[in-house]
Amino acid sequence: MLDAAFKDKVKADMKERLSAKRYTHTLGVAEAAVKLAYMYGIDIDKAETAALLHDAEKEDSLEHMQSLADSMYGDSLAPEIQANGNLLHGYAAASYAAMAYDIFDKDILNAIAHHTTGAESMSPLEKVIFLADYIEDNRDFPGVEKLRKAAEKSLNKGVLAGYDMTIQYLLQEGKTIFIGTVRNRNALLREMKHKGGY
Repeated sequence: MLDAAFKDKVKADMKERLSAKRYTHTLGVAEAAVKLAYMYGIDIDKAETAALLHDAEKEDSLEHMQSLADSMYGDSLAPEIQANGNLLHGYAAASYAAMAYDIFDKDILNAIAHHTTGAESMSPLEKVIFLADYIEDNRDFPGVEKLRKAAEKSLNKGVLAGYDMTIQYLLQEGKTIFIGTVRNRNALLREMKHKGGY
């Protein structure tokens, strides 16, 4: 199912659905995800597929995102996620992946759903997509090189650096911080300490 022909079909779909800039980003995330998956011994086909679909709903209306996400998650998502397209689009994209491509692999769907918000417990594949979205080659924000270096040390260090950078940015901009980001960061710290440090 996740062969080259399938991925070519997804790429064609994303090229049609997304703006040129978003499509370029998507291809960059797929490339970064494949590299990370190879580095950490994770299924490369799953990583590339999740990466190609991670922003499938990014440019749709909030109402459409809400409808799609509701079909898979019902009322299980926090109101803050439901009200914010930047947080919701991953969950909507996971629903799209299931509906449009019959993808029911929970690890792939979770990786798509959690690529922005993270989660309290994340699989290695989820961490790969979360990180690839930050560090793909087209990203040039301040601190991205630090994130790339952290990702090379370990998935956990990379994800932690991603959480920290997001929180610092939101604080600097005077924006609200989704409480789940803090909760997920704390859960990752506990996981890292339980495994014997950073």
